[in-house]
Amino acid sequence: MKGIICEKVGMFRMSEHLPEPELTKGHAIVRIRRIGICGTDYHAFRGNQPFFEYPRILGHELSGVVEEIDADTGELAAGDQVSIIPYLHCGKCLACRRGKTNCCTDMQVLGVHRDGGMRERIAVPVSHLLKANHLTLDEAAIVEPLAIGAHAVRRAEIAAADTVLVIGSGPIGLGVMAFAKYAGATVIAMDINEKRLAFCRTWAKADHTINALESDAKQRLAELTNGEFPAAVFDATGSAASMMNAFELTAHGGQLVYVGLVKGDIAFSDPEFHKRELTLMGSRNATAADFRHVLDVLAASHLDVSRYLTHRSSFDGMIDAFETWLKPESEVIKAVVEL
Repeated sequence: MKGIICEKVGMFRMSEHLPEPELTKGHAIVRIRRIGICGTDYHAFRGNQPFFEYPRILGHELSGVVEEIDADTGELAAGDQVSIIPYLHCGKCLACRRGKTNCCTDMQVLGVHRDGGMRERIAVPVSHLLKANHLTLDEAAIVEPLAIGAHAVRRAEIAAADTVLVIGSGPIGLGVMAFAKYAGATVIAMDINEKRLAFCRTWAKADHTINALESDAKQRLAELTNGEFPAAVFDATGSAASMMNAFELTAHGGQLVYVGLVKGDIAFSDPEFHKRELTLMGSRNATAADFRHVLDVLAASHLDVSRYLTHRSSFDGMIDAFETWLKPESEVIKAVVEL
């Protein structure tokens, strides 16, 4: 079986002789057909991904077709197209018992903590497969990154009357914008890239955009919100500076949601935090309910996946293409690998 291994920082290797997955009780063998490339994959390749060890088979944004399945399981059958939930939770810890499987204390994410789907076939628990016969393979592959945005919006309990700010217009930030709009909120997008901000307006239907590099960015945000600032601010940048500055951009009584992850510490002004009585929350991964919500939204054609997926390659061409996707001039939003 063919697969691509991230041997160490900055090095991929194509293997022709990976072991075939074994079919065990409660599992299915899935033939991988699409692999979305995530910021996590870029970080792992560059050596700045937390909780990561080498060598590792990357790949957690996955769609494929069931080849074999344990006969005693559910409604899925061989031949079904599926989207994969890559977050393997223990089901026993307090978080799992409370339904917060996305932050399980023993979380094992495919492509991060254990080998992922950058290979021809993979064994997956049937509980982590979602039938996606009604979607394209491309759509089924990007359910995972969109579910992260959907989860963040659900965490913040966004209402139709709310104005929200989303900082960062990468794939995750775009998902937050799209699902905040779907919830009926007024969305303000903030980034430092004008082309990305234009994409926020046309693809995610952001109501307003602000370039964070402009000297009057904070004043513009105040003007757009009648001096009150947004009820919820989502930071999807993975930048410590942005995450710390976001405290000053959130309304009194509002919520600041960290969707992006930074490898380091965050500090903030306690008086500023207290005077606003802010709610600060982290948003990690997504639950099965978030995945199903995304499946429904995609099935209803609310999002144009063809524009979200800006770059693609064959499996054999992935290693060379990956190097180009790392370059800012490639202007990649989301890349996908086809098998």
